Amino acid sequence: MEQLNKNLLPAKWARFRVYLLCALASLFALFSASCGTLDKPVSSPYYAEVVSPPAKKEFRWSNGRLPKTFDPAMAAAPPESDVVRAIYECLTTTDPKTLEAVPAVAEKWSTPDNGLTWNFQIRKDAVWSNGKPIKADDFIRSWNRLAQLEDKAAHPELLKNFGRLKPTKQEVKPSPTPWDSDEPPPPIQKPSPTPVGTVTEPVKKKPENLDVTAQGDNVLIVHLTAADTDLPKLVANPIFSPVYGDGSEFTAAQPENAIISNGAFRLSLVTPESLVLDRSDTYRASSTVTIDTVRFVPAETADEALEAYRSGKVDAVSNAEFEPVALKLLSPYQDFRKVTHGAINLYEFNPTRAPFTDRDVREALTIAIERERLTEGEMEGATRPALRYLPIGGKQVKEIVQDVERAKQLLSDAGFPNGQGFPVVRLVINRNDAQQRIAKAVARMWKQNLGIDSEILIKETAEMDGVREHGDYDLIRRGIVFPSSDAASNLSAIFAPGIRSSIESRGLFQSANANSPANGQEKREPGSDPKTEALTNLSSVSEADALFELKAIPLYFPTSYSLVKPYVQGFEPNGLDILSLKDVRIDNNWQPRRPSNES
Repeated sequence: MEQLNKNLLPAKWARFRVYLLCALASLFALFSASCGTLDKPVSSPYYAEVVSPPAKKEFRWSNGRLPKTFDPAMAAAPPESDVVRAIYECLTTTDPKTLEAVPAVAEKWSTPDNGLTWNFQIRKDAVWSNGKPIKADDFIRSWNRLAQLEDKAAHPELLKNFGRLKPTKQEVKPSPTPWDSDEPPPPIQKPSPTPVGTVTEPVKKKPENLDVTAQGDNVLIVHLTAADTDLPKLVANPIFSPVYGDGSEFTAAQPENAIISNGAFRLSLVTPESLVLDRSDTYRASSTVTIDTVRFVPAETADEALEAYRSGKVDAVSNAEFEPVALKLLSPYQDFRKVTHGAINLYEFNPTRAPFTDRDVREALTIAIERERLTEGEMEGATRPALRYLPIGGKQVKEIVQDVERAKQLLSDAGFPNGQGFPVVRLVINRNDAQQRIAKAVARMWKQNLGIDSEILIKETAEMDGVREHGDYDLIRRGIVFPSSDAASNLSAIFAPGIRSSIESRGLFQSANANSPANGQEKREPGSDPKTEALTNLSSVSEADALFELKAIPLYFPTSYSLVKPYVQGFEPNGLDILSLKDVRIDNNWQPRRPSNES
């Protein structure tokens, strides 16, 4: 038996050596393959494998869900605003690259009084899709309809600076007296007495028409309450599009494909599953539009949009809320694009509650926050720190930076050294995981840097407006999407109507106006009430004024993302989500680049 075991050992060792060599060979092969992959990447530079562009001149776009309306007055945001921009055209339009106003239905414009009155010259070759010419009266009718809709319309605040025409009194003919008529006078009807305790509804005054008039068929004259040198940027918003009739076509239960419009495209097919636009032959610049068809492919979720893009079902994706994990996955690819969105998230102070009525206190809380930590940490790099109020438009201003030592000194000057005696800050936010993380991080900074305690109150989104209206907060979270690149209207969206009265009453007007109180050349009359003198807009208040007053703490600017196939040209994502479909082109000659090691 012992001899038998001695004979078996060499055989076992031989087999073991074979197994060991095979294993080592496998590991070496795997290691070599890994090194080869690292040295010579073979993956596509695009998220979706692109073989060749489509043969047809068709642009397939996933832009979220299908639009709920085609009414310009209701176009608050994508996808509605994108479709309205495609099938309608305003007086002006916004250049997607520069965000400046460029001619559209109006070929030129001028202001004789530095922004208080504007004259728009309407093109004579601008026509509706039924061939009839577009006139100044079409804009007057459409804008007055917009004003009559009041809060039912998208962005009604954009009309606040438009002057109002008071209705003219109609001549009332006197009733015939008894001696002027052969008939006996009618009996006098006494009004019925109102029962005690009855609450009568106040008579709602019908809104007056806007002070917008026509001089002939091709000149539109706009009168403003206060001067706005950026009005051409404002009227590029799709709500200012002209509509052909009285808007009754938008109230139908089912959308009509035969809506009369004036844009580069017209509605061709509207179904619950798809929306198709065709190039309009009646558009004034139809020859410059190279896309024959735009097909909107709806996606309920970001994952669904990604799959449609990866599989080649769509040529572009936008208006999708990608998760941070997906953003990290997409960031290396060349067809992935991101831009700072025209919106801001901020904490608004309660202007009636002490000690936040003290500007020094507001500044101390503002500059005690390290915004870079919020955006890189809590928001995982998906946002940009807001060191000012306006991410787009406006002039360069001195930005907000964290300065803990100054914040401590300001708080001490206000009577709260090291936070002693400062009340617990009641911060109201909406129920959102990201907002809760941000609020907790800000509260930690206030505690660590200033010795201030905070109470975070979480409300449902539907409750936020009620909380703000009743003033039951110290600070409240707000998210604001800017409707245009017009700085005045964007500041108004944040602060109107109170910041101007506060700036004037405290003598803190630091604009370039030589007669501003900050320069000591103008004084308020004794006993005047700044609240009654406040304007309904911020046309005369700069962003520097707003940053000095600090009625709200800017936190971060959101970021918008898109995916665009490399053969698509003219699709220019920007901070306002303004995409000009008439400028989109499909490069049918595009071919993917082959790696240098391939023949």
